[in-house]
Amino acid sequence: MPSFLRLITAVFAVWACVLVAHADDGEFPIMADDGTVIANHSVSADLVARIEQLKNIVVAANPNGKVTLHEFYDLNCPYCRKASADIDELVRANRNLRLVLVPFPVLGIPSILAARVEYGVNKIASPENAYKFHRTIYAGRGTIEDSRAFAAAQAIGLDVVEVRAKASDEAFAKIMTEHVRLGDALGIQATPGLVIGGVVIVGYPGKIALTKVIASVERCGKVVCP
Repeated sequence: MPSFLRLITAVFAVWACVLVAHADDGEFPIMADDGTVIANHSVSADLVARIEQLKNIVVAANPNGKVTLHEFYDLNCPYCRKASADIDELVRANRNLRLVLVPFPVLGIPSILAARVEYGVNKIASPENAYKFHRTIYAGRGTIEDSRAFAAAQAIGLDVVEVRAKASDEAFAKIMTEHVRLGDALGIQATPGLVIGGVVIVGYPGKIALTKVIASVERCGKVVCP
C-alpha cells in the first residue's frame, strides 16, 4: 500500500478509537469562557517529553520561554483557527510563553494534503517563517487543501518548487502517523488539543480561560494553583 494511503488509514483508525473513548469530564476545574467545564486530564512527563521528540514540530515563539504550550491542531479545524489568533496575541504579550506547533491532520483528506505542504514548509523555512505560514493559512476561510497551502507558502515568499519537492518526501507519512498516535496516547479527543503544565486541555477553552491557565502555570507550575 502506498505510504500516503497508509497514513490515511492510520489516521482514521486512530481517530475512530479516540472518538469512542470515554468522556473527559475535567480532572481540574478549568472553566471555558462560556462558563462550562472544559475537558482536561493530566498526562505523564514521559508523554509530554515525547512531543518534543517529534520530527515535524515548530518552536514558533519564545524558544527560551519558561512556560511551554504545545498546540495540536488541524488546518481545517475552525476552533484551531480561533485559537491560533488568540494564542498569537498571548505569545506577543507574554515573553515567558513558549509555543510549540504540532500538526495533527485528523479531519479528512484535505487536512492531510495541506499538512504535507506544511511539512515541506517546515523543512525549508526558519521557525519564524514557518509560524508566519501557519498564521497566513488561517487567515482565510473554507476548506484548506494543498493548493491553498501552496498559495500561503508563496504569499510569504517561499520557493513553491522547493516546498513541493520537500513535501514529496516519503518520510511524511511515517512522521505524521507518529503525531497522530502520540495524540491518541495523550487522549486528545478533539482539536485543538493543548498541552501545558502536564495537562491536556481537549478543545479550545477561549482566550480568557487560557490566559488564566498560563498565568497559573507561570506562578505555581500547575494549571490551577492551590
